[in-house]
Amino acid sequence: MRALVLLCCFVASLLLSGQAEEMEDVSEEAPPRDRSHIEKTLMLDEDKPADDYSVVLQRLRKIYHSSIKPLEQSYKYNELRQHEITDGEITSKPMVLFLGPWSVGKSTMINYLLGLENTRYQLYTGAEPTTSEFTVLMHGPKLKTIEGIVMAADSARSFSPLEKFGQNFLEKLIGIEVPHKLLERVTFVDTPGIIENRKQQERGYPFNDVCQWFIDRADLIFVVFDPTKLDVGLELEMLFRQLKGRESQIRIILNKADNLATQMLMRVYGALFWSLAPLINVTEPPRVYVSSFWPYDYRPDTHRDLFLKEEISLLEDLNQVIENRLENKIAFIRQHAIRVRIHALLVDRYLQTYKDKMTFFSDGELVFKDIVEDPDKFYIFKTILAKTNVSKFDLPNREAYKDFFGINPISGFKLLSQQCSYMGGCFLEKIERAITQELPGLLGSLGLGKNPGALNCDKTGCGETPKNRYRKH
Repeated sequence: MRALVLLCCFVASLLLSGQAEEMEDVSEEAPPRDRSHIEKTLMLDEDKPADDYSVVLQRLRKIYHSSIKPLEQSYKYNELRQHEITDGEITSKPMVLFLGPWSVGKSTMINYLLGLENTRYQLYTGAEPTTSEFTVLMHGPKLKTIEGIVMAADSARSFSPLEKFGQNFLEKLIGIEVPHKLLERVTFVDTPGIIENRKQQERGYPFNDVCQWFIDRADLIFVVFDPTKLDVGLELEMLFRQLKGRESQIRIILNKADNLATQMLMRVYGALFWSLAPLINVTEPPRVYVSSFWPYDYRPDTHRDLFLKEEISLLEDLNQVIENRLENKIAFIRQHAIRVRIHALLVDRYLQTYKDKMTFFSDGELVFKDIVEDPDKFYIFKTILAKTNVSKFDLPNREAYKDFFGINPISGFKLLSQQCSYMGGCFLEKIERAITQELPGLLGSLGLGKNPGALNCDKTGCGETPKNRYRKH
């Protein structure tokens, strides 16, 4: 069956290679495509000013700093997940990430969506691998190019954590500010194409780690293919592993579809699903859009109506992400808070078990090594599930805590019951209040949340609450 996939790819590539020489002539002779559906679907033709979300975002930032970050820092959550939330990330616009093999039309698609073709703003495109940088397109009052080292040094932006990937990567990071109305509401990220015969170390920076950073922060992920590049190699397989758990954000795009006759298009569509099926192990596959995203009209004798409907459907998807910006941001912070809370409960349980097993003659290092090597023997995870109503599907990997405690001695942590003060209250109480009341209340202020007062620990699984020994009851 694998041979059939390769055969379909080979036949399609032969067909397209015969048309490759005609592409430049087509681009010169074909009339430009009507863009009215883009303006209408993305509401770019409306004169109303961009919505001001500053009040809600400032409230969200305050909740994070006062109720979530203290527990996050106290139990060093960032060293477990390697995801530090900055103020720039909280207040940033939705991010749309473009991934896929080289020369499948990612940069051309961005040019088309923004109407940048034949302007001094357009991204460089070509049949050869042309994008070697991570290119971030943002809104600005005038055309401006920003070097990666400047973007990483600016704490007001959401890209300062990228500095950890080294100076070689920052040389491959570039920001472009463009005065475009769509970029007032969203940020586009163009990525280098995947080249299967290139080794990781040849890039000079950790490509997969950088991709993971952008994937973790993307609101929408377009994975673009064309009929000639359907084969899945090691680098693309690794990329889809990194996308696991983000299936709701993934959209597959089969680009340049008007280059194929109907019968061949059906074969290529089936070959694409066959190639991706082992990589996307979910009941409901991601949405696949079939069209041709470039500024020129569709080729004659192709399914124009189908391609146009597919394009409008994709634009509606994009607009939905933009419209749900605040809801998604609040939900993301709440999800982060839940993970921080679970991590703190686990560290507290490890510490409590360690204290219970220690005697005057015990070797502390050996005692804790025994606990970390076999946490099930001491019911670490089962106790969390039984007493705190945490879902077993939200628990981190047990192996991760071997590495975590390998660099963070257990003696460096305090019990949750000791993380309280008379004026500030308990860290655990504050994060649970954020999860059950403050963040749902913020959603409610947008007209979409339920009554936050109806949420309680029985429904959300707050679990045990440590008693504040400094406060009179």
